[in-house]
Amino acid sequence: MDSEKEEKFYKRLKEELNNTTTWPSSYLYKFIVPTDAEKIAQIENIFDNTGAVIKSKKSSKGNYTSVSIQLIMESADAVIEKYREVSKVEEVISL
Repeated sequence: MDSEKEEKFYKRLKEELNNTTTWPSSYLYKFIVPTDAEKIAQIENIFDNTGAVIKSKKSSKGNYTSVSIQLIMESADAVIEKYREVSKVEEVISL
């Protein structure tokens, strides 16, 4: 995603989160990542020491792993900050 599209996406996400959510609030992140222990660990480390509940499930063929992360977030900006951190992990799809 180029930086202009990325900024528009995050701006829209922030508006939607602020219009539909009372902060602090529970938030569910979902990511799809190639089944690679290092990549999964990188995502888990981003949410380390946050009180997050992390669940992983491999796809039927085992090529991909879905990672669901539930935690209390303080603001839309905090939610977006975590998405930006995860976006640095290669080959991760944010849902």
